[in-house]
Amino acid sequence: MRWILSLVLNALALMLIDYLFDGITIDGFMIALVASIILAMLNAIVKPILVILTLPITIVTLGLFLFVINAVTLMLTQALLGDKFIINGFGTAIIAAILFSILNIFINKIVKD
Repeated sequence: MRWILSLVLNALALMLIDYLFDGITIDGFMIALVASIILAMLNAIVKPILVILTLPITIVTLGLFLFVINAVTLMLTQALLGDKFIINGFGTAIIAAILFSILNIFINKIVKD
């Protein structure tokens, strides 16, 4: 049940990011929900591999490179969803990843309580 709540809240966070930035376009809540599911799968499968491969640069940047990895997972999500989930540029993806990470802190706190 917590996993489903987390997916819905992540979808709402994506919709909020879409609302705040002109460089991100999401075609409705259902696409945001599908994007949330894809992001969860990418974070479970691809992100650990990327973290291990980029560990030296992550250490040198004191962990800030993790935002780049989160931006890459957002861009991979965009590639999988096509024109229903659009991010205009990698810079926008990094800003969205930072905001999404901040929102996820609150989402995790809500879901765990």
